[in-house]
Amino acid sequence: QVRLVESGGGLVQAGGSLRLSCAASGRTFSYYAMAWFRQAPGKEREFVAAISWSGSRTDYVDSVKGRFTISRDNAKATMYLGMNSLKPEDTAVYYCAVRKQQVTWGNNWSAREYADWGQGTQVTVSS
Repeated sequence: QVRLVESGGGLVQAGGSLRLSCAASGRTFSYYAMAWFRQAPGKEREFVAAISWSGSRTDYVDSVKGRFTISRDNAKATMYLGMNSLKPEDTAVYYCAVRKQQVTWGNNWSAREYADWGQGTQVTVSS
C-alpha cells in the first residue's frame, strides 16, 4: 500500500495559479504511473491528468489542456500539478492516485486502474 499526501490547495481568484503536490511513501514510486482526479460538490469524481512512471508520457482531460501541467520528481517521490488560468469550474477537491500495477499505461481516466488515493486538497476559484 502507498501513502499519498496532497498539499498546495487553497483559495484563488479566477485567472490565478496554484501548484499541488502529492508526496508518496510505502512503495517504489518510480515504477508506477500516477494521476490527479477531482470531485466538485454534487458531481462524480473525474480524471484530470496522468503521468507515466518515468514522466515521459502525460495525459489530460480536454478541459484542462494548455492550463494544467502534471510532473513528477522520482528522487523526491513527489508528483505535482501546476494549474494556471484557473476558472471557477476548476473548484473541487483534488486527489492524487497511484496505479495498481507497475509500468502500465492506458485507461488513465478510469478510477478502477488506481490502487491508493490521497485524502484530497481543496481548490476554490472565486469569480
